[in-house]
Amino acid sequence: MNAVRPHDLLWGMTPDLLPAEAPAWARQALAAGEPVVVRRALEAAGWVAVGLRGRSRAQRFAARMPLAQVVRRIAPERLRWQGDTDLPALQAVAQVAAVLDSQGWCWGPTGSVGFQLASGIEVVHADSDLDVLLHAPQRLSCERACDLLGALEAVACRIDVQLETPQGAVALREWASGARQVLLKAASGARLVSDPWSLEEVAA
Repeated sequence: MNAVRPHDLLWGMTPDLLPAEAPAWARQALAAGEPVVVRRALEAAGWVAVGLRGRSRAQRFAARMPLAQVVRRIAPERLRWQGDTDLPALQAVAQVAAVLDSQGWCWGPTGSVGFQLASGIEVVHADSDLDVLLHAPQRLSCERACDLLGALEAVACRIDVQLETPQGAVALREWASGARQVLLKAASGARLVSDPWSLEEVAA
């Protein structure tokens, strides 16, 4: 199996892998065969940090999963929405695709939208936001970030775009602001950096 990455959805975790303090809803979700999502955290070799989600925003549980248990993986960039819907967050997927696909970006929906598109479980509601993961292996200028942000402003709901750099993730809106430092989310934790693409800065 290819290396798993943050926001990938994984199938194969079973309730017996949860710690004793895990809530009943988490055990029920795994018993029903629902996927877990890869978290951005360090784990021992052969393991991956994952998160479980319930039906309410308050139902979130952090856990770990043996990589050997993974039977299926779907990355966000494989997910798209096609069809009719009254839900703004799903409508926004098609609108974002029109912008990002035409510019050759590698991207995908995450959060509740990504979970629903991958699993078929209806968790998106009328007030849901659209979370997007945008792969940015090369440094993106603030000017281009501003242009990209502007092109995405007209979508049907609030959108939160995370730029995935080789060192971690940073919010597109924050990077486009021109701030001297931005919050980089990495496996080792979150920290303020001036260049989220700089290995030297992140490793310091």
